[in-house]
Amino acid sequence: MAKLQLHFNGSFAFKKDEINRLIHASAQEKGLNDSLPNLMEKTSLGNGKVGRVKSWAVRAGLIKNNRPSREGEIVLRLDSGLESNITDWLMHFYLSFGDKGLQQTPENRADWGGWSYFIYKFLPRYSKFTSEQLLYHIGSEFEEESKVIADRIKFILRAYTEFQALASCKFITQEEDKYVAGNAHLPNSYLLGYFLAKLWERDFKGEGSVLTEAILNQKMGIAAVLGIKADALQEQLNALEAYGIIEQRRAVPPFQVIPRWDEPLALLEKAYDG
Repeated sequence: MAKLQLHFNGSFAFKKDEINRLIHASAQEKGLNDSLPNLMEKTSLGNGKVGRVKSWAVRAGLIKNNRPSREGEIVLRLDSGLESNITDWLMHFYLSFGDKGLQQTPENRADWGGWSYFIYKFLPRYSKFTSEQLLYHIGSEFEEESKVIADRIKFILRAYTEFQALASCKFITQEEDKYVAGNAHLPNSYLLGYFLAKLWERDFKGEGSVLTEAILNQKMGIAAVLGIKADALQEQLNALEAYGIIEQRRAVPPFQVIPRWDEPLALLEKAYDG
């Protein structure tokens, strides 16, 4: 059975304010290579919390090698308070891959841990569920004891439903004792273009075009990241075409998608203007 891989945060939930303080510290002279007492002073985080919040920030794609990632640099410049819905979606994108980032996808989605299993295997099948139902399905995939799993999956659900986390995405909403997916407040086309460009680098690097079907059904791809079905993703591809981010050849099957972006990070910057 697969390993859950959800112990990185200790007992600390995802909170943008704390992540924001750590990212700003990482942009200073010594970055996060500074001493623990200095980092505690700079961030106002306790000694046990600095490393745990750093783990959140790394998994969220904003810190790499104790410095802001290239994406983190853009966020610091264009959304220094982590207040934008664009930043929330960006962090969700990277959190969805566990600690593996944009590596080649595994044969079994559960191999990358509970978060990737939740986004890429569970939610496409179950758009409405209780925490007990989620626990049952995750328990059948992972080797941890059910009590431990129940404790750890709370941090995933809280990350998407709490105001100080990623609730603005509406990727998951809570209705009494049920959680509901499939009604997300989607980001603008430039950020969708960034997601597509990064996933293209992962799966289709060097390809000048790919079949539309490959995008719609891409393993651990953009449809699941957005929490939508293939037909809804086609509408998003049409929007990307209207913005000149991609070209679609649909006159004669098989239909194709052709990238028209130069640099994914340029799309990310435009997302904050769009």
